[in-house]
Amino acid sequence: MRKLQVSLSLSQTQKIRLDKALEKLQSCTTNPNASVIVADSIPVNYEDAFLKGLGTADHNGEVVATVCGVVERVNKLVYVRALRARYKPEVGDIVVGRVLEIAQKRWRLEINFNQDAVLMLSSMNLPDGIQRRRTALDELNMRNIFEENDVVCAEVRNVHNDGSLQLQARSRKYGKLEKGQLLKVDPYLVKKSKQHFHHLEQYGVDLILGCNGYIWVGEHVEVRDSMVEDQISDVERQKITANKNSTSLEEQELIYTPLEMRQNICRIANAIRVLSNLGFTLIVEVIMDTVNASNTKNIEIHDMLGSEFHVVVAEREADRRISLTKRKK
Repeated sequence: MRKLQVSLSLSQTQKIRLDKALEKLQSCTTNPNASVIVADSIPVNYEDAFLKGLGTADHNGEVVATVCGVVERVNKLVYVRALRARYKPEVGDIVVGRVLEIAQKRWRLEINFNQDAVLMLSSMNLPDGIQRRRTALDELNMRNIFEENDVVCAEVRNVHNDGSLQLQARSRKYGKLEKGQLLKVDPYLVKKSKQHFHHLEQYGVDLILGCNGYIWVGEHVEVRDSMVEDQISDVERQKITANKNSTSLEEQELIYTPLEMRQNICRIANAIRVLSNLGFTLIVEVIMDTVNASNTKNIEIHDMLGSEFHVVVAEREADRRISLTKRKK
């Protein structure tokens, strides 16, 4: 938080307001001993047998933390889950990545992991929507599906023992992402849940919270059923392809994202940046509350990254958590 205060160059009044908001947030924490920094003592019951896991060590007869994070206990195992660590993938995670290379029957993606992920051609839903074996012609046309620097949404299919990662994109909700912004935040700020795809109907924007810390904010795209796709004739597909490849001014205007939509995307993206700077968990309710607060206070999009709005968001989040705590009681 000190780095935040320096980067924002807060005034004296803003520093006092921010400190008060942080004190309120700390008072709402159910277990203050859960968060530790390096050399903090971890309370354990020495009478019962326990196992020291990652992020812990012995020092003068006490168990201390060797990393900053949250103390986790699983049966007899005690370890510290580092917060600002690289993404650790699990099967079923929704991730957003960028294509780095096209290889033989596969794409190589960067997903904020210590190794690049692999998306096989056989694990990809083809544009025609027909389930069939991949041929040599499909391999030659791989660049028509994804090319270098494309942003892609996929699901973790398998994590091998050597750390290599394999993805899949067999559903219509996965695939290439266009007309939007790609944001990078700390992976621990994205909580794993049942729903990582969100359609913000009020703004006509799609929000994808990748478990790997990559977040996509883009124009809403309707996911058509495969049965509807199969009804499109080959002639119509050729017309669509020709329209995409044409470069006339009128057709380019149809491809461009409207100004209002771009403003909505930028406003939501800046709200996520503010929450990330403050270290708040990124959930849809908090993101929408931050966006609505910027609209209510008539804050311009570029002013959302200023020091005043950061303080306002911290105060609102403190009030929200206090109200939630009172409801539980």
